[in-house]
Amino acid sequence: MAVDAAASVEIRGALLRLRRSTGLPVAFGGLVEPGRPRVRISELNGTATESLSRLAVTAGNGLGGKAVALARPCAVTDYSASRQITHEYDAAVAVEGLRSVLAVPVVVRRRVRGVLYGALRTAQPLGDRTLTAAVEAARDVEQALVVRDEVRGLLEAARVETAPVETPPVDRGADWERVRDAHTALRALAPRIGDPALRAELLDACGLLAEDPARAPSGVRLAPRELDVLACVAAGSTNAVTGERLGLRVETVRSYLRSAMRKLGTHTRGEAVVAARRAGLLP
Repeated sequence: MAVDAAASVEIRGALLRLRRSTGLPVAFGGLVEPGRPRVRISELNGTATESLSRLAVTAGNGLGGKAVALARPCAVTDYSASRQITHEYDAAVAVEGLRSVLAVPVVVRRRVRGVLYGALRTAQPLGDRTLTAAVEAARDVEQALVVRDEVRGLLEAARVETAPVETPPVDRGADWERVRDAHTALRALAPRIGDPALRAELLDACGLLAEDPARAPSGVRLAPRELDVLACVAAGSTNAVTGERLGLRVETVRSYLRSAMRKLGTHTRGEAVVAARRAGLLP
């Protein structure tokens, strides 16, 4: 598996936020290389040289490698003089003129996926506020990666469910329920995706899941949020649960639901779901 370019974008954004929130002059980081116990430094922010660019940090070595091995934040006040770490990368660090450095691992489902660094060019302790900000930046990346992993898993499930088969099953009840569950989850995730390309791919998959050749095409059109709400309702969610899943207030959920019911010519939640399915809007 190649290094995830979209995940690198998340690292880049986290480094920018880290510098803004702490005032640290330098921040850098990268992702664990697939199949290898090392981090490749790919993102630099505030550096004066290219000495750290593309540096491969092996688990256990240096400050970042220690953070990877222990899966917890680590910091040193004077990098080159520290006895708490090994010194394979002293030359690159010295060229950049770094002294005080912290490293925070990005951990997703108990697996280290990357490391964020923050640094000073003077030897002075990095306080709790700085460490807390670095941990928060790493948590932001972790949450983004969790969402991306969920999306990719659901997209793969959607492709499997919609793949053509030579002999369609006569009773597809259980399979079709899985399709509906995947559709609901995908629509709930879509608004949380910052990457436009990934969000578009996800919504395309939703369209594929809703397609059924046995149904006649319909001229009914619902807004994306109306479809999101109906998908949750179809899965049995209350208005309150739907609001939590979609990040909406209950009043807003009710408004979207009323609008969808009006467009579908229905008067109840159940009728709206049935009509949406007949119209090919929901699986």
